Amino acid sequence: MPTHLLLTLLSLALRAGTPPATAVFAGGCFWSMEHAFDGVGGVLSLAVGYSGGHTDNPSYSAVGTGTTGHLESVQIVYDPGTVRYDQLLEVYWHNIDPFDPDGQFCDHGSEYRTAIFYGSKTEKDVAEGTKLEIERRFGRPVTTMLLPRAAFYPAEEYHQHYARKNPISYLAYRTGCRRDARLATVWGGGGGGGGNGTRSEKGWSPMNFRKPDDQELKRTLTPLQYQVTQHEGTEPPFRNEFWDDHRPGIYVDVVSGEPLFSSLDKYDSGTGWPSFTRPLDPANLQERTDHKLFMSRTEVRSTHADSHLGHVFPDGPAPTGLRYCMNSASLRFIPVERLEAEGYGQYAHLFTESARH
Repeated sequence: MPTHLLLTLLSLALRAGTPPATAVFAGGCFWSMEHAFDGVGGVLSLAVGYSGGHTDNPSYSAVGTGTTGHLESVQIVYDPGTVRYDQLLEVYWHNIDPFDPDGQFCDHGSEYRTAIFYGSKTEKDVAEGTKLEIERRFGRPVTTMLLPRAAFYPAEEYHQHYARKNPISYLAYRTGCRRDARLATVWGGGGGGGGNGTRSEKGWSPMNFRKPDDQELKRTLTPLQYQVTQHEGTEPPFRNEFWDDHRPGIYVDVVSGEPLFSSLDKYDSGTGWPSFTRPLDPANLQERTDHKLFMSRTEVRSTHADSHLGHVFPDGPAPTGLRYCMNSASLRFIPVERLEAEGYGQYAHLFTESARH
């Protein structure tokens, strides 16, 4: 059955009003897998743990020996009326290296292999369809396993929500592991694949996006947008479009349209640039070490368009303690009343009265 038909059937089957559903993915370090889904619209809860092995209630140290058969995994409970299974798969694929059979990034061993644990034939078919799309796009085999759903054993409490509870330590691990550098090599710039070379007119689909060439970027972007996104420029503080904007809505990459930030996480940092405490969809951000200006900073780029966005600093307010200091020129704002019309309706629920309380 064609993938697009499977996705249509799945969407019809998972209308609003259905009970919460569960997905389980293995993608190397489970801290990073959990981090990728933290903040994704429609995700109700996350837990990291172990799945796919032959030992009951394994410990972290036991799994680390490689003898239990378990993979470090993340269990996602989500609202299928808000986010579809195939959309979760898009987040998953774009946060792993699907071509490494022996682990992920700096983490090697059987427990760090990648796998999709499907819970039904429909999920299996959708997962197989997306896997085939990636193989066609890159012209090489994907080593990620498709396995039937198995028992999931939650990991020790100190592993749960590690990136949120220990942002500085997690950032040091992620940078040292060169996870973002490899993800940028695999996915950044949207090389290959289908699409027409520009972002979709409505919404965002990472499977179909391909970054426009430099000539097209110069034609479609303003000189400031081009300088900031393509050549790591910085716009002047207090004289940019969104630094003092308080309208409800979301901010997307000006090149690709991939969702980046929500106005609900925006605050006045006093710097003169738009600042946020956390990303709307962590899968769409990559971080790199920047040694310009005779200091070490953490640059933030969009995952798929590879646009320079700004920098993140560990001096923000609660709940994250982070300050994502962005350039307005890298962003396009979509007001809440336009979310449905522009294909970002899955984020509309964030702005309802019930979601804010």
